[in-house]
Amino acid sequence: MLQRAGRTGEKTLMNTAIAARYPRPGVAWYMVVLLTLSYFISYIDRTVIGLLVEPMKADLGLSDGQMGLLMGLAFGIFYATMGLPLGWLADRTRRTSIVSCAIALWSAATALCGLASNYLQLFLLRMSVGVGEAALSPCAMSMIADSFPKEKRGKAIAVYSMALSLGTATAYFGIGALLAALRGVEILNWPLVGAIRPWQAVFIIVGLPGLLLSLAMLTVKEPVRRDLKQGASSAPWHMFRHLFSNWKTYLTFVLPFCLMTTIAYTHFWLPSMFLRTWGMEIPEFAQIKAVVTLLCAPATVFAAGALSDYLVRRGRDNAPLLIAVAGMFLFAPTTIFIGLMPGAVSAFVALGISLVGIATTTSTGLTALLMITPPQFRGQISAVYYMAISITGLTLGPSTVGWLSDWFNGGTGFEVLDGVLESILPGVTGANSLALAFSAVPVIYGSVVLALAPVTLRCFRRELVRIQAQTD
Repeated sequence: MLQRAGRTGEKTLMNTAIAARYPRPGVAWYMVVLLTLSYFISYIDRTVIGLLVEPMKADLGLSDGQMGLLMGLAFGIFYATMGLPLGWLADRTRRTSIVSCAIALWSAATALCGLASNYLQLFLLRMSVGVGEAALSPCAMSMIADSFPKEKRGKAIAVYSMALSLGTATAYFGIGALLAALRGVEILNWPLVGAIRPWQAVFIIVGLPGLLLSLAMLTVKEPVRRDLKQGASSAPWHMFRHLFSNWKTYLTFVLPFCLMTTIAYTHFWLPSMFLRTWGMEIPEFAQIKAVVTLLCAPATVFAAGALSDYLVRRGRDNAPLLIAVAGMFLFAPTTIFIGLMPGAVSAFVALGISLVGIATTTSTGLTALLMITPPQFRGQISAVYYMAISITGLTLGPSTVGWLSDWFNGGTGFEVLDGVLESILPGVTGANSLALAFSAVPVIYGSVVLALAPVTLRCFRRELVRIQAQTD
C-alpha cells in the first residue's frame, strides 16, 4: 500500500508539473482568438463562390456540373491532400509561421479569382485557396492541444469551431449586402484593375483582409510541445503504422464527420436553390440565411463544447463522440426536406434545425479525435482527419448536387424521382431539378453512416479503455 501511495503521489506531482507548463490563460486564449479569426476568414473565402453561382454562370457560360467542380473538387484537391505534409510540418516546425504563410496564400488566391477571365484560371486559383487553407486546422489543433489540458480543450476547440458558422453567417450577410448594393451595376472601373464585373469585385474585396491577418499571426508565441514520450517518433511511417493498427477505430470514427461535411458543403447550392425554387433573390436569401445561421449555430457549438467538458470531468470520456453522433441524427434527416418544403419560410425552419445538428457534430469531433491520438502524431492525424472529411465533403457534396441537377434537368431521372416524392410527400411535384438533387444527397450518403453509428461508438469506447489501461 505504501508503494501504491507513493506511486499515486508521484503521479500527482508529475501531473501538477505538466499542468504548470501550460501557457497562461491570457496567452493561450489570445492564440485561440487569432486562430479562430483565421478560420473565420478562411470560411468566408471558401463560401463566397456559392453566392456568386448565377452571375458567374451567366458571364462564363458554365453549367451546374462545372460550378459544382469549382465549389468542390477544385478546392478540395489540395485542401485534402496537402494537409498531410503540412500536418507533418506542424509536428516538427514552427506552427505560427506556417499559419501566417498559409493565410497570405489563400487570401491572395481568393482576391485573384476576381481577376480571372476563364474557367481554367478560376479552377487553378480555387486549388491555390485549398493549398493555403489546408495548413490551418492541423496546426491549430496541435497548438491548442499544447496550450490546454484535456479537460479544458473542449471549450477552446468549440470557440475555434464557432468560426465555421460565424464565417458562413458573415459571408452571407456581408456579401448579400454587397450584392444588393451592386444590383443593376454591369461594370465597375477600378484603378489598376480596370473594368470588372460585380462578382469579380466581391472576390477582391473578400480576399484582401486576410493579408493583414497573416501579419498579426506572427505575434503569437509558439506553444511548447508537451506530453511527448521519451524517444517517441513523429515520423510519417510511424503515424501510418499507428493508423493501420487501429484502422477500425479511425475508419468508423471519421464516417459521421465525412457525412457532415458532405451535407454542409451542399449548402453552397442554397442561394441558387432558393432562387430557382421560390424565386427569392440572392441578396435577400443571404440576409435571412445569415440570421438563421447566427441564431442556430454559434451558441450550439459553444454549448456542445461546454457539455462535452462537463461530461468528461464527470468520467464520461466518450461524451465528445456521443454528442457528435447525436448531431448527425439531427442534421441528416432534416436536410432531406429543405428543398421539398411548400415555401421559403418552412424551408428556412428545416435549414435551421439542420444547422443545429451540423454545429453539434462540428463542435466535438476534434476533441474526441485528440483523446485517441498520441501526442507526437496530433498534427499529422488531424491532417489525415481533415483530408478524409474534406475529400468526401468537397468532392461528393457540391459535385453530386451539380451532376444530379444536370441529369434530372428535364430527363427521365427527374420524372421518376419527382413521381416518387409526390407519392410520399404530396405537394412537392413540380420541384425543380436542383431542389431534388439537393434532397437526394443525404439519402444517398447518409443511410449507411447512420446505420453504422453503434459500431462507431463501440470502437471508440474500446480504444479509450485500451489507452486508459496503458496509463494506469
